[in-house]
Amino acid sequence: MALLDSLVVFVLSALVGGLGIYLGGQVMVGRGDYGHAVVTALVGAVVWGVVGFFLGWIPLLGPALTLVAYLLVVRLRYRAGWVESAGITLIAWFTVVVVLYFVATLGFTTFDAIGVPGI
Repeated sequence: MALLDSLVVFVLSALVGGLGIYLGGQVMVGRGDYGHAVVTALVGAVVWGVVGFFLGWIPLLGPALTLVAYLLVVRLRYRAGWVESAGITLIAWFTVVVVLYFVATLGFTTFDAIGVPGI
């Protein structure tokens, strides 16, 4: 049953992360659909994990490079500039914090999501 539980948490976390990216994309560049945002969240999570694994240990530089790699994913997926990509990411982060806080206070899940850094 633990594998099924992990799979459900993974899918729900990706959907919540995708929601944040979707809202950020709509606000900052006015385009993108929810499916596109979920894929962006999943790709961003993989890139964040890989770059963080290989470079994240470098003091100050590692976390900065990991964030730049994530922003590059958002930038390429939304064909946006660096400022718009940062805006999408910031809105996504804020949205996910609000949604997860609400859901966690109801006791349905823990306070984490896949595809949005720092959550």
